[in-house]
Amino acid sequence: MLFSAPVLASLEGRFSHVKTPGVTAPAAQRDPKVIATVSEMLSTIERDGLDAVRRYARDLDRWDDRDFELSGAELAASGDALPADLREAIELGSARTKAFANEQRSHLKDFSVELVPGLETGVRYIPVGRVGAYLPAGRFPLTASAFMTVGVAKVAGVPTVVACTPPGPDGRANNAVLYAAHLSGADRVFVIGGVQALAAMAFGLVGDAPVDMLVGAGNAFVAEAKRQLFGTVAIDLLAGPSEVAVLADDSADAGLVAADLLGQAEHGVNSPAALVTTSQRLADEVLVEVDRQLAVLSTEPIAGPAWRDYGSITVADSPETAIALMDDLAPEHLEVLTADDDYYFSRLTNYGSVFLGPWSTVAYSDKGMAGTNHVLPTAGGAKHSAGLSVSRFLKPLTFQRVSREATPALAPAVETISTSEAMDAHRETATRRIALHASA
Repeated sequence: MLFSAPVLASLEGRFSHVKTPGVTAPAAQRDPKVIATVSEMLSTIERDGLDAVRRYARDLDRWDDRDFELSGAELAASGDALPADLREAIELGSARTKAFANEQRSHLKDFSVELVPGLETGVRYIPVGRVGAYLPAGRFPLTASAFMTVGVAKVAGVPTVVACTPPGPDGRANNAVLYAAHLSGADRVFVIGGVQALAAMAFGLVGDAPVDMLVGAGNAFVAEAKRQLFGTVAIDLLAGPSEVAVLADDSADAGLVAADLLGQAEHGVNSPAALVTTSQRLADEVLVEVDRQLAVLSTEPIAGPAWRDYGSITVADSPETAIALMDDLAPEHLEVLTADDDYYFSRLTNYGSVFLGPWSTVAYSDKGMAGTNHVLPTAGGAKHSAGLSVSRFLKPLTFQRVSREATPALAPAVETISTSEAMDAHRETATRRIALHASA
C-alpha cells in the first residue's frame, strides 16, 4: 500500500516515515505473463470445452480422475474426517456468517411508492440465478471462504450455487474446505483448481449451465481470469494480495500491533501491512517487535519478505493527518487501536472492513467467527467499492406502473424534452398517450 502523490503533497511536513516498503511497485500490479497465460487458457477452454479442462487439471493439478464432481454423500462425510474441535469451529463460523447475512438481508426490503397520483414506482430484490464460487485450497486452505461466498449467496436466495476447489498434494480436496462448502449449502462441488475452474463454471462445462456470477478469492491467475471473464459473467470484485493497516496512538500495545500486522503478512510474500500512528514511541517499538516476532514465526519465509518489501510505518503529527493518510490508503482490513476509537470510526471513510479496539482482530473475520464477509476490495478499491455481501447477490430491479390519470404529470414534459433532443419517436410515444387521455 502506497500513499498517493496528491495526498503526500497536501500533507507535506505533517508526517514522517519510520519504515517504507522495499519495493515501489504496487503489490497488486498485473504481470503481463499472467495475463497472456490466462488469456490463452480461457480461449483454449472455450474452444475445446471439458477436454481442455481435463488436460489442464492433469497438467496443473495432477488430477487424473475422469469425474470432477463430489457426491452429496462424500461432501457430508468430509466432516467425519476432521478433528472434533476443527469440525465444531467450522460449524460455528458457518452459523455466524449466515446469521450476519440474514440480518443484512432483512434490511433489504421490496418497496413501492406513489411519486404522484397514478405513478407507482418501486424495487424488487431478485437473487441472481446461478453463482459459481471458487474455494482456494493452496498452501493455506481458506476454510472460511465457503461461508462468505456459498453461504451468503444461499442466504440471498440464489437457487443454484456450484463450487470448485483444487486438489491438494495428495490428490484429494481439503476436507475442511469441503465440509465448509457442505454446511454453506453448495448444490454441487467439483475438484478443479485455478483458471480452468473459473472457465468451466463460466462456460457451463460443469454444473449443467453457465453461471451468472463468479465469486471467491484466489491467486494472481484466478484474479486475472475473473477480470477477463467479467462481462461474460458478473464477478464479486478483483481482489489482490491481502492487506492490513493499523491506525494506533500511544495507548496501543506494540506487541499486539506487530502480531496483527504479521497476521496478514503471512498470507503471501506480497501482502502489504501498514501502521499509521500518532506516536513516535509506538512506531519505534513496533519496528523492533516485528523483527522479534518474525524470528520465531513458522511462516517467516512468507511474512518476512512481505514485511520487508511491502511493510510500512508512518508517524502522523495529529489524528487528522492520520485519518487523511489512512483514507488515502483505503486498506482492505483496517484496525483502529486508540484511546478514542469512536473519534476515528466516525471520521474514517475508506476501508473494506474496520476492526475497532484491542479486542478486535482481522483473524476473527478471516476465519468466519465475526460473521462479516472477508471478501473485500484491495489496492485502494475501498475508495469506491464495498466488499462482498448478501446485497451483491441480489438485483434491485425497478418497476413502474402508470395509470391514465397520471398521464398529464408525465407526457407533456417528455414531449418537450424529446423535441429538444430531436428524438421524434420518443415524443410520439408520449403524444399518442396524451391524445388517448383526452379522448377517453
